[in-house]
Amino acid sequence: MQLNHGIHLAYCTNVHRGGDWSETFDSLKHDVMRVRKQVSPDKPYAIGLRLSANAARELSDPQLLLEFQRWLEQNNSYVFTINGFPYGEFHGTRVKEKVYMPDWSKPERLEYTNLLFDLLSQILPEGVDGSVSTLPASFKEFIGNGEVPKAIYQNLESCFRYIEKIAAGNSQDLHLGLEPEPLGLFETSAETIDFLDDLGNHIGSDNTWRNFVGVNYDTCHLAVEFEEPSLAIGNLLDSGYRISKIHISSALSVVPSKAALESLAEFHEEVYLHQVVSAREGEVIQRFKDLDLGLQNAAGQSFGGLGDEWRIHFHVPLHASPGTPLGDTRDHVTSTFDLIQKNPDICKHLEMETYTWEVLPEELRTGDVVDQVVKEYEWTLAELMSRDLA
Repeated sequence: MQLNHGIHLAYCTNVHRGGDWSETFDSLKHDVMRVRKQVSPDKPYAIGLRLSANAARELSDPQLLLEFQRWLEQNNSYVFTINGFPYGEFHGTRVKEKVYMPDWSKPERLEYTNLLFDLLSQILPEGVDGSVSTLPASFKEFIGNGEVPKAIYQNLESCFRYIEKIAAGNSQDLHLGLEPEPLGLFETSAETIDFLDDLGNHIGSDNTWRNFVGVNYDTCHLAVEFEEPSLAIGNLLDSGYRISKIHISSALSVVPSKAALESLAEFHEEVYLHQVVSAREGEVIQRFKDLDLGLQNAAGQSFGGLGDEWRIHFHVPLHASPGTPLGDTRDHVTSTFDLIQKNPDICKHLEMETYTWEVLPEELRTGDVVDQVVKEYEWTLAELMSRDLA
């Protein structure tokens, strides 16, 4: 939906299953329209689309694409952003580090992302800019201590050139958002700036690419890194980089204690990675690839050695705290909204992204996934309205 100051808000459909276009379209027609009926039944409704590589290839068929365009028109709906981070299956099977495959060193990632821009350009409403979000180039574990493969910079430059060509041909504003994530090739705002600086050095002195390649700022991810939005977003903008999209999401937070770690164990599951970052007085002291590894490391240690706070990359509902002794990082979300209130031009694309519905502990799954998304809209819109942003 379009809010004040030309801002668009949607929820990412990666919360629903969508291994191919048939499954994706089915979720749009049934789940997404059920949400729309409760949230914005009369006004144009924005969709944050997630397309797997299979779904994107299938949708590129002219007949299927025309059918989808007609469906959007009939339902007074539009797409302004696509989540291009997960390439393949994203539900019901082990994802973990596979979510980074293929990374930006592989031609498959370039081909997939270019295709997403092809599709977005054809369905994007006139006068609305379009974004695609993607992974932070790779996963630190894939690179190790070696140099970043030149193919990553080369493929990102090729993608920029492709976006630039489409945008010019159709008089559109299209942009790619690289998404820092815990233990990604770049995970903090400082690492993101360093990577983008290196990308710029590869491309050359012409800074035109900064119009087409920016940052997808995920409030869950940067909160896990113990960053403050004013500094993180401020540094990115001061460095001349575009905030392509903001993911509105909350992470788990906990003060290590016996009871807290026992409660935290309920969140370990075998589908997604749940990176853990521990800190003392706000300074990061340790990182773990997954929650079970953090819990194993804590076993037998004195709590004093575990830091005074853990933050875990587990997207929890915006509208509901996980409950004592666990906490969340919604304050990072609201602080981000405060920044946008002061300067609405920071970013025009907002997308709620709590994709973990199927793996949440039972007590946090009240109603079905549609009920959850509606409550997230209610929470988000109330916060935005209180700041005159909606």
